[in-house]
Amino acid sequence: MADWVLHVDMDQFIAAVEVLRRPELAGVPVIVGGRGDPTERAVVSTASYEARAFGIGSGMPLKIAARKAPDDAVFLPVDHEAYESASAQVMETLRGLPGVVLEVIGWDECFLGVATDDPEQVAGAAQAAVLEATGLHCSVGIGDNKVRAKIATEFGKPRGVFRLTEANWFAVMGERGTRELWGVGPKVQKRLAARGIDTVRELADADESELVAEFGPRMGVWYHGLGSGIGPAVVDDTPWVARSHSRETTFQQNLTTAAEVEAALAELAGQAFDDCAAEGRPVIRVHLKVRYAPFETKTLGRKLAEPTTRRQDVIDAALELGASLDADREVRLLGVRAEMAMPAGGDGVERTPVRGRI
Repeated sequence: MADWVLHVDMDQFIAAVEVLRRPELAGVPVIVGGRGDPTERAVVSTASYEARAFGIGSGMPLKIAARKAPDDAVFLPVDHEAYESASAQVMETLRGLPGVVLEVIGWDECFLGVATDDPEQVAGAAQAAVLEATGLHCSVGIGDNKVRAKIATEFGKPRGVFRLTEANWFAVMGERGTRELWGVGPKVQKRLAARGIDTVRELADADESELVAEFGPRMGVWYHGLGSGIGPAVVDDTPWVARSHSRETTFQQNLTTAAEVEAALAELAGQAFDDCAAEGRPVIRVHLKVRYAPFETKTLGRKLAEPTTRRQDVIDAALELGASLDADREVRLLGVRAEMAMPAGGDGVERTPVRGRI
């Protein structure tokens, strides 16, 4: 039997959870974000497939989504508890499949490791089990490593299964843009394009030393391997341990004074610290995120002199970072992330819980 990696990704997860508890919304363009009020400042958390047909997608400001949406579109508020509950049920169902190792990588996705001669049968069994237990649909990517399994899922959506391996990698991916690779964002894509690398095949054929010069010894090698679909193949079921906790807020009215910024930062830092304190782990680093009006985002960070379990230390660090902000610019969003010391055996994967009014 061969070892396979399956990537299970819930279809339009948040929207699907909402439709499941409001069946009358089936087939209707559903947009979930903020408090469900498209006149307020917030972004789309997810859009149903019907809404995506109108060009509405995650991360889009709700006001823009409202302009694109048809008259029958429904806007709903984010309900974190409902999605967390549905996610837990999905993962528990998949964990109960015979002979699989499960690695959770997000609310709505995970890897399954399995030894089998028929990975499609396992994929179908996973889809059927999740549907029976939760009423939700998922897509499954099958690969000989995590990179290929993750990318394969996109070809299976919605509700399908797709296999992507070394054997068909270039046939499927070779002429596609580098942006379609897992882990290549718009900035990396632009840097690759500046070196004449536009397709996956061109990335695979590139001079690795040039990529190392551009991205450094670790990421340069990683991006070069990504062009050939190279990646880790071991699915690890070690319980995930959060590296940090974040709190952020998009303000309905821009903050215009230093006093307003300081008050907001103190509140957010205190909340982030409280989330860390609930885990009983000290904070070692504090990060600040700011979005100036109209929409320019910057991040700052600093390591604390020593790990701390004092709330005020985290607040002071956030305020110190805030003092470096441009006082002449109005602030649309603020966020504070408190990074914790990792316990022995923690995997430290950066899947940071973010809470706030978005």
